[in-house]
Amino acid sequence: MSSASGPLRRMLVADDDAAIRDLVTTRLTLAGYTVFTARNGREAMLRMRERRYDGLVLDLNMPELDGFGVLKEMQALGARRPATLVLTARHNADDVRTAIRLGARDYLAKPFQDRQLLLRVGRLFRVAPTPALRTADGRSSLEALLDEAIQETSVRLAR
Repeated sequence: MSSASGPLRRMLVADDDAAIRDLVTTRLTLAGYTVFTARNGREAMLRMRERRYDGLVLDLNMPELDGFGVLKEMQALGARRPATLVLTARHNADDVRTAIRLGARDYLAKPFQDRQLLLRVGRLFRVAPTPALRTADGRSSLEALLDEAIQETSVRLAR
């Protein structure tokens, strides 16, 4: 079986809010992903040590081990580290920068629309930006991605 994003992908959804966890799980399952869940950061790390995941949707505000702690611990996973989308209610540009610096590939603020979630998850599986690549204005591609995420969050907050 394959999904619209290519071959079947294994996703881990880590969020302490059962309603959000169920919503994201349902949307990803309907889109063709195989989805596993974790209720907190400790459980997410345990699951990642047991099985390899292609992607991770990670909440920042969780008990036992928050999303930043998960990102830090994931650095020890090396090649087994899943592409990560931070999904959170926090609307702070410093949080975006920290998450990206710690290895997250993308950031989506709650509340979100289904289409946004699916587009961002699909984007996780594109080739990761290489910091050495430069945009026309001289920024690294990673800086451009970070600026885009911050701009999107700022626009959403202005609404």
